[in-house]
Parts: sequence; C-alpha cells; structure tokens
Amino acid sequence: MRPLSMHATPWLQRRAWLTRRHAGLALLLLLALMAVLVPGCSSVDPAVQVLRNSLAAPSLAHPLGTDLLGRDGWARLGHAARLSLGTGLLATLSAAVPGALLGVLAAWRGGWVERLLVMAADATLAIPGLLLVLLVAALAPGQLWALYLGLSLSLWVEYFRVCRAQARPVLAGSAVEAAQLLGLRTGLILRRHLWPAVRPMLARLLPLSVAQAVLSLSALGFIGVGLQPPQAELGLMLTEYLPHYDEAPWLIAAPVSVLMILVLGLMLAADGASDLRSDTRPLRPDERRLRADDAKEPT
Repeated sequence: MRPLSMHATPWLQRRAWLTRRHAGLALLLLLALMAVLVPGCSSVDPAVQVLRNSLAAPSLAHPLGTDLLGRDGWARLGHAARLSLGTGLLATLSAAVPGALLGVLAAWRGGWVERLLVMAADATLAIPGLLLVLLVAALAPGQLWALYLGLSLSLWVEYFRVCRAQARPVLAGSAVEAAQLLGLRTGLILRRHLWPAVRPMLARLLPLSVAQAVLSLSALGFIGVGLQPPQAELGLMLTEYLPHYDEAPWLIAAPVSVLMILVLGLMLAADGASDLRSDTRPLRPDERRLRADDAKEPT
C-alpha cells in the first residue's frame, strides 16, 4: 500500500496554486475597483488646491487627509492608481503582441529574418530599460504617451526571446512536420501545437511585465523625470509627500501601500497562473497509460 502523501501531493500542490492565484486576483480586483470607482464616483477634483486645509488629518470628507496644497489625498490616490495600472497594462499588451509574433516569426522562418530580428533585440537589450524610456520620453518631456511608448519599446524583447526559445523546438518537431506534410493550415498548426507550448510562459510573463512597467513609471516620477505636477501619479506623490512624513505619515503610506499590493497581487497571479496551467494541460497518451497502470496497481 502506497503512502497517502504520494497520492495527496498533486492535490495539495494544485490547492496551493489555486490559493495563490485567487489571492493575487483578489488584490488586483480590489485595486481595480478603487481605480475605477474613486475617480468615477468622487466629485472632488484631485488638482483643486484649498490652502486652508493644508496637511489636514483624515476625516469623513477627506479619508486620507490632504497634502501640503490642500488637495484631497483619496481622490489623488484613485486617479494615480488608475493611471499607473492602466498605463502598465496598455504598455505590456503593446509590447507582448508584437514581441510574441516576432518571436514566432523568427523561429518559423529562420535565416536572415531571424538574424535581423535577433540583432534588433540585442540592440534593444544593450540599452538599460529605464534609460531607453528616458531617451524616448525626452521627445516629449512630461507627456504620458512618450512614457508609454518607451515602456513598450523596453518590454517587447522579453516576449520575443521567450517565444522564440519556446517555438524553435516545437516547430522543428515531428508533430509539426507531420502536420505540414498533411497540408494543414499554418494557423491551425500554430494554434494546436505552438500555442500550448508558449501559453504557460506568457501567463507568467504578462503579470511580471505589468509590475515592471508600473514600478518603472513610479521610479521615473519619483526622481522627477516622469509625469509632472499637478498630475496624480504614484511616484510623483511619493516625492511630494516624503518631506512631510513626520507630520502626515498617512499620506506617504497610501501610495507605498498601493504599490506593494499591486506588485504582490501581480506576483501571486503570475505564480498561480503558470503553475496551474502547466498542471492542468491535456495529458499525452503515454502519461494517460502510466496513470491508468498506476490506478490498477493493487493496494
């Protein structure tokens, strides 16, 4: 009779993966609701200054108090969360789609096409990510579209390299070769053979890229080269609130908490998504036979 732990381990692992994924999604949902409901339901303009309310303590009218200029901290936090999360998602998707497609194209065509794309990826990697964002943002200082473009250009290489590495052995395998000999369409081959191979890696990489984009945007705002006042942005709010941490600590605690919850939620979602997808993939025929023989073994 086999020990119970050998049979229970996969179930326990699956339960742990589900717990991490659900915890991450719950944190992200909480931030998404704040980012949508606070700017949409609040009638307070985050840029309006009321100097007589400078550094007011939290109250019913101002749940997070006010900053040095009398601006509502709760309204500014909601707008900053929406801006950071929205920009991070948009920049990640703008980088993931062309990066993944170019990676598959390089693995599929090979030859001079692959060499040219690899050279472009290596040239992009030669420049540090934040420096590349700064160079692109110099075209329009303080403009959100320039920061978004710089983030997208710095993130696409990861998807290109991952998809190229995952696609090369699949496209060179016997299953794809047999499908080509049978005259199957290219789209069907990619969907049935290539997509299951790259899907787990993309599921893990997407949340991590969103976290990287949000942190990069906040870092640029914190050092004063990103978005400019009176724009509500998490890194810029840290710079504005830092000199008053001793008399109004709740102000700087709010954007720090949002960044921590956002990154933690994305990390948990990435961990749970990749593990769960790899665990619940369709079994190969040899795996099904082994599991069937294992189930028939006398206890």
